[in-house]
Amino acid sequence: MSFESFGLHPSIMDGVAALKYVKPTPIQLQSIPPVMQGRDLIGLAQTGTGKTAAFALPVLQRLLNGPRGRIRALIISPTRELAEQIGEAINALGQRTGLKSLPIYGGVSMVHQVQRLRAGVEIVVACPGRLLDHVWKGTIDLSQVEVLIIDEADRMFDMGFMPDVRNILRCLEKPRQTLLFSATMPDDIRRLARDILKDPVTVQIGHTAPAKTVSHALYPVKQHRKTSLLIELLRDIEADSVLVFTRTKHRAERVAQQLKQAGYRATSLQGNLSQPRRQAALNGFRSGLYKVLVATDVAARGIDILSISHVVNYDMPETIDGYTHRIGRTGRVEKNGDALTLVTSADAAMVQAIERVLKATLERRTLKGFDYALPVADNSGRHPSHPQRQQRRRPVYRKRIGKN
Repeated sequence: MSFESFGLHPSIMDGVAALKYVKPTPIQLQSIPPVMQGRDLIGLAQTGTGKTAAFALPVLQRLLNGPRGRIRALIISPTRELAEQIGEAINALGQRTGLKSLPIYGGVSMVHQVQRLRAGVEIVVACPGRLLDHVWKGTIDLSQVEVLIIDEADRMFDMGFMPDVRNILRCLEKPRQTLLFSATMPDDIRRLARDILKDPVTVQIGHTAPAKTVSHALYPVKQHRKTSLLIELLRDIEADSVLVFTRTKHRAERVAQQLKQAGYRATSLQGNLSQPRRQAALNGFRSGLYKVLVATDVAARGIDILSISHVVNYDMPETIDGYTHRIGRTGRVEKNGDALTLVTSADAAMVQAIERVLKATLERRTLKGFDYALPVADNSGRHPSHPQRQQRRRPVYRKRIGKN
């Protein structure tokens, strides 16, 4: 089946063609028809399955007819990066429609956002906190919202945004169509869906287990040797671009700095950065200026870059869902990807849990020539048994062969 089968307006099909969409993904195939019929919907799908277009296309189709210059569709997003990416996708798909969208998030001045709102937009993609700021200041009018989309609802809950989301819902007086998308369905999200959706269609693509397009491998190592192993590992693999996850903001910044010192084009994405610096890091990674992005879970949420060939868990995530969300950044839209995890003895229980979900034993790998036994350095930075460090090799980026 092709996108022509949905009966989308020619101006929207121009956007589909511009993005070179050929065949709908399963979430698009199952979601677009009921959404175009006006049904409420619960979409359960992992990241990288094409769900943005699954709601953007029918929303654009609906808004083609009716008044312009007022907010008729509201999309709530957990992170600034995801809000930006959804806005970019809508603008690309709707480039010939004349419909205007606006991302709204914190960390930047409200003045420009207020100016854009006054000029008139039909679609707002907003993070909950900044959206409520506009509501309380009276700088946004949500009285004409016809369609509400809550994207990545489980992450919204994880990040503590559910009270804000419910406050936003109280501001929507007009009867509306509501779409809720989530990778998982914990009890709190199930209750939210029951409260705000009317006779919804449920579309589930796959399960909460990691995508089958991703291969998995573990690299056992002691904690103090992780960074050295990561540096050598990046030299050994054939990678287009690599997303490295750490548990803390400080560690993300430190590891990125160490990679830069080792000669890698690396940067970090973490919550202590200002919004312009966050956006610069993300844009640089997307364009290829940086080959390695070191990020925390919250900062990396919503990254939608198809060229990510490898995800490296520098630190093991705390939950199975966390592992699923992380490695979902590679192997997207039927492309192949690799998930590599540096593990210590403290990670044994989580490794077993992941293997139960995957129903397979994860491959344990060692890197040939790497000194796993090197002891912790003393205060001078020297290793007792290694008074002189070997000269570092500069990284060589090799073209990946045999991957889509």
